[in-house]
Amino acid sequence: MYVIETKNLTKKFEKLTAVSKLNLKIKEGEIFGLLGPNGAGKTTTLSMLATLIPPSEGSATVNGFDVVKESSKVRHSIGFVFQDPSSDDLLTGRENLYLHALMYGVDMHDINKKMDDVLRLVDLTERQHERMKLYSGGMRRRLELARGLLHEPKILFLDEPTLGLDPQTRQHLWGYIKRLSTEKKVTIIITTHYMEEADELCDRIAIVDHGKIIALDTPHNLKHGMGGDLVRIRVKKPNIAALRKLKYVKAIKREDGMLTFTVNDAGKHLQEILKKVGEVESVESHSPTLNDVFLRFTGSEIRDQEGEGGYFERMMHSRNR
Repeated sequence: MYVIETKNLTKKFEKLTAVSKLNLKIKEGEIFGLLGPNGAGKTTTLSMLATLIPPSEGSATVNGFDVVKESSKVRHSIGFVFQDPSSDDLLTGRENLYLHALMYGVDMHDINKKMDDVLRLVDLTERQHERMKLYSGGMRRRLELARGLLHEPKILFLDEPTLGLDPQTRQHLWGYIKRLSTEKKVTIIITTHYMEEADELCDRIAIVDHGKIIALDTPHNLKHGMGGDLVRIRVKKPNIAALRKLKYVKAIKREDGMLTFTVNDAGKHLQEILKKVGEVESVESHSPTLNDVFLRFTGSEIRDQEGEGGYFERMMHSRNR
């Protein structure tokens, strides 16, 4: 069963096409990742699925409900954790949860039990009566997760959930996200530009750039599709003809004095390659990563630039002046 399905979903902001003809089918209980740089269209996609902004073209269903025609039913089916914390700093953790429960119409007889359950899930029971302004960044993100789960959504959207966190806190948060999927059976859609995050968490990944999906598969299959280990060699007067004769060497690329290519089982064949390629100055070899996959499909590494949300905010501001 697909809990999310899009057909040619498109969003345009004046001359900018933030999302272009997006086609997705996401299964129940899946952790699905939208991986790409800032400005790729990830946040805009989530915003359309969560009914925060309407699509310009195409259609989408979430939990079987149309995002335009049945928006209220979609909203009751989902939880959303935004990039920026949206809880009240002057309230305690538990008070923030209580306010959220009231907004979502959680049954008054169940509020306390549900708050206890989600606080326990994210390990904040002992800190629940402290004001939010005293929480660390990691604690804030965990409370945001708890709040997003309080009304027991079937689908949870996480927009860059570990942005700005230190590596240790990020690792801990990954554990909580996995528990949501396994213990609560929640379908999770996560946006990120952290390669290792997508690799660690996601059952499947859609790599997105400039509003379009350029690759979609499991992390393992995406990396396996690279065709072997990646080898980079800096060499004087490289003997490329000799390399091309080696059956286990593929996709040779020469750039700025470096040779980059893939090798089946580099550990076994690297010594022979070094003998044939020429006078070697340096060599490095590693198994393919998602960054390598992205580089192959786009010709560049993940870039940091202003996201589509920034454009949208400027546009709205200019209209209101």
